[in-house]
Amino acid sequence: MGITSVNKTIDKQEISCDETLKVTLSLNAAPNIITHPVDIVLILDESKSMEVSALENLKIAADAFIDIIQESTQGESGQIGSGSHIGIVSFSDTATQETQLITSTADLKQAIDSLHANGRTNHADAFTKAIDLFNAASSNEKVMIMFTDGKTTIGLDPAPIAQNAKAQGIEIYCIGLLGSDGVDADALNEWASDPDATHVALTPNEEDLKKLFEDLAMNITQPGATNIVLEDIIQPDFTISGILAPDKGTAIIMDSQTIKWNISALGVKESENAVLEFYIRHIGTASGLKKVNESILYEDTQGNVADFPEPMVQVNCGGDVIGENCPEPKEIWLDHCKDFIEVNAGDVYLHSQGRLLEIETTIKHVCPDKRVALAIAVSEEDEYKEEHSLGTKFLTIPTHHEKECKDIHVKCIPFVLPEENCRCDMGMCQNRKIKIRVFANTIDSDVHCCKDTN
Repeated sequence: MGITSVNKTIDKQEISCDETLKVTLSLNAAPNIITHPVDIVLILDESKSMEVSALENLKIAADAFIDIIQESTQGESGQIGSGSHIGIVSFSDTATQETQLITSTADLKQAIDSLHANGRTNHADAFTKAIDLFNAASSNEKVMIMFTDGKTTIGLDPAPIAQNAKAQGIEIYCIGLLGSDGVDADALNEWASDPDATHVALTPNEEDLKKLFEDLAMNITQPGATNIVLEDIIQPDFTISGILAPDKGTAIIMDSQTIKWNISALGVKESENAVLEFYIRHIGTASGLKKVNESILYEDTQGNVADFPEPMVQVNCGGDVIGENCPEPKEIWLDHCKDFIEVNAGDVYLHSQGRLLEIETTIKHVCPDKRVALAIAVSEEDEYKEEHSLGTKFLTIPTHHEKECKDIHVKCIPFVLPEENCRCDMGMCQNRKIKIRVFANTIDSDVHCCKDTN
């Protein structure tokens, strides 16, 4: 099943220009056996060569195997779930179907606990009785696990029977314990499915059986994801401002735009979720609908693919509107030890001789998604109380996208005040009375003309 779901969310859909967002990354993984149920037959050697301690360790190992399958299939207490089953076949002189393919872990463990060492070793009958447990009409994957501590001492040659099982699509694992009768490693390799490296295990130590059966159970269930490495790279308009400890694994800030999250295992025995939260702050200067992600890189040992969504946030940098930008400066370098330098500053157009007036104003209660036309008229009153126009400027104020109406501050609107209406003999030192009138009107409107219905 692997990675079952991934997500990336943000806690706000709209922010101001330098506001902070909380970002949440989440992963869910589950064992593959949940969506691909398996029918498993444990074929357990109880021949006389199995010493008392070896048989007891085998029972412990088989019980541990059943517990892992039950946890991985997310079955109810005492039950194997998600459509999988386990059956038990024991063998010595002949083989016995101790259970059918069932889901009750208690019944399975009781059958295992009843095993006792006696008789010779008939592998052929063990394979035959195991094959008979499977339902050919079932779409479940079919697995046999043969455990033995000795060579075949009675019965037919088991190799053709094992070959027939593999031809029917049954996967065979073989575990050999080097008991008093010895184990034919070549025979186990012949019986088992390929490759031998993953389907055959030999142990000289009965205490190692539990670990072998646990590893085999994990291999059959196919864990969701291991050795996860996730790198989240955010857009350059944002910077990472903080990180919380994830509930699984470890996470570090690599640089101002990158977070790396490592998880050793997720969804190995059961469905699991992992969450990482961190904070980012907008550092750009432009408004607009912006993606948070630059990219997310994901990898794990199983080769799972994780496609994360790309959340977007509306950024409003419209609290202040700059009426006019200052002219671009001309940059020069003064070399040390130089007393004199000539610089060409380029062309500049003379608007009028006079003083410079810089105006700012606040437009009250501007509603969302409405452009505003702004006009600023400047005049001067002379000594006879007559007004003389000095000019008018017109600006279009862009829309904002916040939920409610807001005030928009407009600043840096320059006017040159010419001297032509004043007593020039006093130069630039005379007092002047300037009058400013500001007009604003919404451009976008729902108003429309009535159509003539005659």
